[in-house]
Amino acid sequence: MTQTETIRAAAGYLAQFVEAQALHQRVPGVQVAIRSGDELVLDLAVGVADAVTGTPLRTDHLFRIASHSKTFAGTSVMQLVEAGKLRLDDPIGQYVPELAEAGSPIAAATIRELLGHQSGVIRDGVHADFWQLEYPFPDRATLIADIVADGTIYARNEHFHYSNVGYSLLGLAIEAVSGQTFDEYTRTHIVEPLCLTRTGAEYDPARADEYAAGHTALLFGTNERDVIEHVDTRVMAAATGFYSTAAELTEYGAAHWFGDTRLLSDDSKRLMQRLESVVSAYGEEVGRYGVGMEVRKVGDRPMIGHSGGYPGHITRTYIDPKDKLVVSVLTNAVDGPADQIATALVKLIDAALTPRPGHTPAAHPDGLPPLESYTGRFANLWGLLDLTVLGGRVVALRPSLPDPLGAFEELDVVGPDTLRIHPQTGFGGSGELVRLERAADGSIASVRFGGMTSWPVEEFLRRRASMLHVATSKVSV
Repeated sequence: MTQTETIRAAAGYLAQFVEAQALHQRVPGVQVAIRSGDELVLDLAVGVADAVTGTPLRTDHLFRIASHSKTFAGTSVMQLVEAGKLRLDDPIGQYVPELAEAGSPIAAATIRELLGHQSGVIRDGVHADFWQLEYPFPDRATLIADIVADGTIYARNEHFHYSNVGYSLLGLAIEAVSGQTFDEYTRTHIVEPLCLTRTGAEYDPARADEYAAGHTALLFGTNERDVIEHVDTRVMAAATGFYSTAAELTEYGAAHWFGDTRLLSDDSKRLMQRLESVVSAYGEEVGRYGVGMEVRKVGDRPMIGHSGGYPGHITRTYIDPKDKLVVSVLTNAVDGPADQIATALVKLIDAALTPRPGHTPAAHPDGLPPLESYTGRFANLWGLLDLTVLGGRVVALRPSLPDPLGAFEELDVVGPDTLRIHPQTGFGGSGELVRLERAADGSIASVRFGGMTSWPVEEFLRRRASMLHVATSKVSV
């Protein structure tokens, strides 16, 4: 099967996995989209848009996607470079003359250095409590005054230093060169060419009812979340202002695939996606960055894209520009596990496409029930167990773990009610039989995996009270 066919076949389980993650993490809502080739393979909304009103989350609810905005700014810059209207080596002071007039060292930073977070400019400013709505986001005059007063942290190209202030300056450069506001430029040169109707550069009060609410984090075991107001990010829109949906982000991500010429040439994409910085902190690698794009590997798959953190929303989009895959996950809480879920989905997709190393799937024996009859979600005192079909193989995994491959097992069908865990060295039950007990209708009534029994979730919940004390009955064999 092709990549798209394999993901399409796995989409039902991928949705179940997201639902389990959302419940386990207690996140209000999760919006997920997966695009492979020309097909939107999964478009899913789980949970609520507003934890106070209980409004169900929809796939068309708008999310603030925060630092995804940097990829739109980077794309805009590269379009203007292709048009011959600016150069990557131009100093930012050429487009924001107030910096040069005030003698700020940041005036000499180039467009490319700002795109790659190598300009040395401060991250958010010395007064950045606008991130927790103590006061409005800065306007142009406030931003520039802060840069002049306290904005220089490092020399140019001394260190990678992630900076929302730097991207705010890029937004001003885009406006100076194009003669349009950042919102107008991105709408006419990115949003409209891609036929996006639910994506924009800044909060739109006229669409207030379409936004998913943002929520506070759960701290120290608290169970209640408060709703956080959506606000205009003003001069910082190029760094953090955008809104969108998961589905539209996959369409935007597809425009960064090689061979897609709707926004940029492949030459410009290669420059944006090329590794510029390996980011280390205290001697340990913590990330990689290109020119307006994060550069990552998920498993063995090279990816680009970006995360986003806005008051109340945490988001992540991964793009494979060569194999034409986009995974976007949007969450509506400050502690939302967007990156965790997106990473997990990429890993599950790759596990569906390719068996785990060392495992050669056995042919399904003739005369036995179809693979789907060996699947389901089960639970015991130690948590959830999923048996599912990925890539034409039965596999076992724990859907509440942050890494789905952490307890992933390849299974071979050896009988109508029996599977075998792939034999290998390990700390689990490798090589052991998995025994199923079926109900009269053929559904699975219980699973004995690693010697312990699991049941369908509702049945386990009915039995759980009996597991709180030692049973005196004999173990059945």
